[in-house]
Formats: sequence, C-alpha cells, structure tokens
Amino acid sequence: MERFAIDKLIAWKNSTDRKPMVLRGARQVGKTWLMQEFGRRCYRNTVYFNFDEEDELKSVFESNKNPARIIELLSMISGEKIVPDDTLILFDEVQECPEALNSLKYFCEKANEYHIIAAGSLLGTLLAEPKSYPVGKVNLLEIAPLTFDEFLLANDEGLYRYYCSIQKEQSIEEIFHKRLLELYHYYLIIGGMPECVSSWLKHKNPEKVLQIQRELLEVYENDFSKHNGKVNSGRILMVFRSIVSQLAKENEKFVYGAVREGGRARDFEEAIEWLVSAGMLNRVCNVSKPEHPLPAFDKLESFKLYLFDTGLLKCMAGIDNRAILLKSNYQFKGPLTENFVLQQLKSQFDVAPRYYSTRYGEIDFLLQRGQEIIPVEVKGGEDKSAPTFKKYIAEKSPDTAVRFSEMGYMKNGSITNLPLYLASAAKRLL
Repeated sequence: MERFAIDKLIAWKNSTDRKPMVLRGARQVGKTWLMQEFGRRCYRNTVYFNFDEEDELKSVFESNKNPARIIELLSMISGEKIVPDDTLILFDEVQECPEALNSLKYFCEKANEYHIIAAGSLLGTLLAEPKSYPVGKVNLLEIAPLTFDEFLLANDEGLYRYYCSIQKEQSIEEIFHKRLLELYHYYLIIGGMPECVSSWLKHKNPEKVLQIQRELLEVYENDFSKHNGKVNSGRILMVFRSIVSQLAKENEKFVYGAVREGGRARDFEEAIEWLVSAGMLNRVCNVSKPEHPLPAFDKLESFKLYLFDTGLLKCMAGIDNRAILLKSNYQFKGPLTENFVLQQLKSQFDVAPRYYSTRYGEIDFLLQRGQEIIPVEVKGGEDKSAPTFKKYIAEKSPDTAVRFSEMGYMKNGSITNLPLYLASAAKRLL
C-alpha cells in the first residue's frame, strides 16, 4: 500500500532546516512500516532500533548525551557504519526510553547531519511533559489511518487515476460515480487501519476484517491501563466506550453526564485530553462566531469527540454491513458519515475544522481557508433538505458553501455538492 506521508518525509530529507523527525499517531496506523519503507527507498542504509524489544539499548542513552558517542555505540550494536546523510537512523517505540527521545535535542543542536526518525505509541501524551519531550528541537508528522484516496489507490489503481483527474466543477460520469460510491461504502466498513486494508486486499473477507477491528479495539483498551501515567485508566476507558452513544444523541455535543450519571468536567477532562493527545479521538470545538480566525472563538466547554478511524467506529457501533451496502437509513448513519468526512478533512487544512450552533440548528463543520470561512453540511444519502444550512447561507452569504452527500458533483445555487468520496480531495476542488 502506498502512504502519501512518504512525500512529506522526502521533503524533510531534502530540507535545509531539517531537525530530527518524530512520527506521532495511534498504535497500528503504520508508523513503523512507513519509516522503514522510506529508508529503503531513499537511503543507502537504514539502522533500526526498537526500545520495546531491546532493553539494553536504554543504557546507551541513560549514560550518554554526546551525539558522537551515541552514534559510535549504535554503530557497534547494529554492526553497520552510520554515515551522515547516507544512513537513516530509526528509533521505534521510543516512548519506552525517554532519554532517547530527549537525545534528539542534542542531535538537533550538535549533530544535525545525522538523519533520525523516532516513532512510538502515545507520543502525543508526552507533549504535556516538556521535560521528557524535546520541544522545538524536532519536526513533527502526524500519521493517521489511510485516507479514502489512499484506500482507493490500494484497491483500484485505474479508478484512482480517474479520481485524481477530476477537476473543479467537473461532471462525473455515472459509471465512475457508482464505482467510487461503492468503494466509499467499503471504506465505511473496512476503514483505514493498514492491517484491515491489507487483509481485505488479500482475502476479500469481511469477517476477517471485523475480527481484526475487534482485536485492535482490545489492544487499545489494554493500552489505557498500561500507558496512562497519572491519568485514571478507568475514566479513559469510560470516555472511550461512550463515543458511540455520545455521537448517537440528537445533539452530539459531548455530555459528561452521559459517560457516568452525575459526571462532571473535572471527572473526565484529563481522560479526554489523554485520548485526544494519544491520537485516539478527534476533538471538534464549537465556536461562538463563524468568523476568521476560528480558534479565537472556541467555546472550550462545548465540543464533540469523533473516533480516529471510521471502520473502528462502525465496529464499535455494531452496524451490520448490509445496512451500509444496501443504503438503508440505519440509526447511526449520520454520525458515521460525519466521522468519515472529518477524518478526510482533518489533515487538509491548517486550522482544524470547527462546528457552529445557531438558534435554529447546527452547521456540521466550518473550514477556514485563508480568511474565508466555509460552512459544511454532511448528508449520509441523497437528501437535499438542509434547513439550518440554507438559513445560514441566506444570513451569512459565504463565498463557498459545501454539502457532502451521495449525489453527484454539482453546483446547486450557492451550494457546491461534493460526493462523499471526494472529501479527501476537498481542498483541491473547492
């Protein structure tokens, strides 16, 4: 499978301002494969160190802060000569050795000719502990599950080429529209976790995919108790397990009392922060005004939480595959579709999407492009009715307004309808 993040790593390799790179993201999103594949393609040699599997590695960093000495010892351990610019040094599961993570600071300051990538689970949670994290001395790259366009490339290269050729306001032929919608429905079921996609490509067996999803969710829940630090693992688990019911509510705003009767913000704030930092949940803030700059109007007490992978959310919600494939209006269709759209939009815009509550309803998402604020409506089917969205457009007269649905690519008055499968190409097409 091709991961588009490799292009960002190539740009990092060639940058004159390069610092050691840290890959962040939830467990099992493909960080290890990505950095090893990057090394294979772009360097003469790669040396790989896993701090979870090789305990003795930790002593190298616990007793040394001099990059030259560290490189000398790593060369001896790997049996390979580490050459500046030609050798890629990989630190995996680096959260198991905070001293190794901290050493990136010294490589940045004194030995930046060495190309180093560090990765590990839950690295985002260390951002809250500056003493163990070389803030300002590393480049950061967020690695997420496969986006729809990566999934499409893995499944049908010819259809992906057509997808890339779609131009702004281009009519999409019915034969391609149907094929792309079919793969969109597959994505809702399979999601973007590399192991799930790989299993589907090899076996075409949805039972195997579902089993992998269940096992992944079990791994994550076990992680909560192992790596939670000072945060109460029981509360992390309660928040995580509440996501489906939270999203299923009429008003999807996160409600602490829905996690546990009588629950308050102070009970679960740290657990939510941990899950967001770990890359497990995506938080979307409500804003008091749909104006530039969006973050200035965040209502910090009002937000929604979505799961980082739509396939895993479908598994947690217990949705039958037939409900998705037969286009029935099942109960959780709206939230699942919103989760999909957010997953595709999240990495495209410099400012994370927000949502907006009006006196007559909610705007699903707001996007900031330059100084422009773009309202977004998400529909799970072909329904055109969107009274809140239309009232907002009548009042605010935005230059661009977008509806994602299963209809074709078209301009409908002031609204641009983008088929749901084009969510991962939204920035290019808007």
